[in-house]
Amino acid sequence: MGTVSATDPPLKRNVADESEENAMSIRKMISLHPSVHGHVNQPLGDAVHHLMYCAKMCRSCADACSAEATDMVQCIRLCLDCADICDATCNVALRQTGNDEQTVRELLELCARTCDSCAAECERHDHEHCRLCAQMCRECAEDCRNAAEAVTEPA
Repeated sequence: MGTVSATDPPLKRNVADESEENAMSIRKMISLHPSVHGHVNQPLGDAVHHLMYCAKMCRSCADACSAEATDMVQCIRLCLDCADICDATCNVALRQTGNDEQTVRELLELCARTCDSCAAECERHDHEHCRLCAQMCRECAEDCRNAAEAVTEPA
């Protein structure tokens, strides 16, 4: 398995004629679901986008923490818990068939609190991976709160 360095080119192809409309996007995928008729709850789409990245960042931070010389047990635990909660919240929030707004809202609220806890723990450590994880968790928490407010009960 190869390694990726900071100087490696980005994974996404940069094609001059590729428009934003044709770029891969989870928001676009949601809008293509037959039940939403092209409409996307933008705050929920933003949260799903951040949830996917936050889960991966937390797992990566936990892995890096496991290699640190200092005791990082609590940080690893909170990062892994946050990753799992982000994954579960993302999976439920992606579903557009049927509705269960109460569950989606409660998961978003739980995820925001979990991200805040993970960020607070990561901010206690002087490691760049923890700083990046905390930043992602704070952004994800904000998007989850915004999405929770935007999820409404069906009429």
